[in-house]
Amino acid sequence: MANVPSAEKRNRQRIKRRQRNLTHLTKVRTYIKRVRASLAAKDGKAGEVLREAIKVIDSAAQKGVIKRQTASRKISRLTKQVQATVRA
Repeated sequence: MANVPSAEKRNRQRIKRRQRNLTHLTKVRTYIKRVRASLAAKDGKAGEVLREAIKVIDSAAQKGVIKRQTASRKISRLTKQVQATVRA
């Protein structure tokens, strides 16, 4: 446990940042699940849901919650999956 006031403050900041980042990360995961659920249901709304997911993923990358390359990879894979179902 931190004994120095500055270390205690850093610990408080760490906890706040982690909570904030977890909120964004949870949102990213939720939107990815929505895209996959839409693909599984074959309801034709996958394109719309994908656009929303891309916005959320890009936002998380911009805030530093996930790395840029990770965001790019997630978007790329989701887009490929949606395109495969549209063509089929």
